[in-house]
Amino acid sequence: FADGNPNASIMVIGEGPGANEDKEGKPFVGRAGKLLNKMLESINLNRKNVYISNVVNFRPPMNRRPTDKEILRYLPFLKKHIEIINPKILLLLGSTALNALIGNEIVISKARGKWVRKKIGETNPELIASFHPAFLMRQPDQKKYAWEDLKMIKRKISALKIKLND
Repeated sequence: FADGNPNASIMVIGEGPGANEDKEGKPFVGRAGKLLNKMLESINLNRKNVYISNVVNFRPPMNRRPTDKEILRYLPFLKKHIEIINPKILLLLGSTALNALIGNEIVISKARGKWVRKKIGETNPELIASFHPAFLMRQPDQKKYAWEDLKMIKRKISALKIKLND
């Protein structure tokens, strides 16, 4: 249900596992995972210095989006998971992660690229939403916005003086 460094200061949250993730037991290992790896590498991050998980830890039937009921069922686990990892930066990939942790009031296209401070249990990370890699594969013209978000994360890493241990 997770991959990467549990001591990382940066946590990435996606929607839920797809077929490849279900088979391998790790998030983001399919085509979207390969794109996520490239996105992270573009700002000197990788699975050794970030921690990756999902809103839900099961593959919804027909690879559909998790329902609100399913998300609510997993939310206490997700919040506890975030609290245990205690990241300084929380990257929310896609509308499911955004809606689960920030709310349904704002759509991903308006929320992306903006920092939000949010208390989650005993932790108080800086949150930023960006487009999910699977969306970017369907809408490659949106990659320029994801790149802006990544550059903002790189600047925040520097501002927070986060040491990246590869």
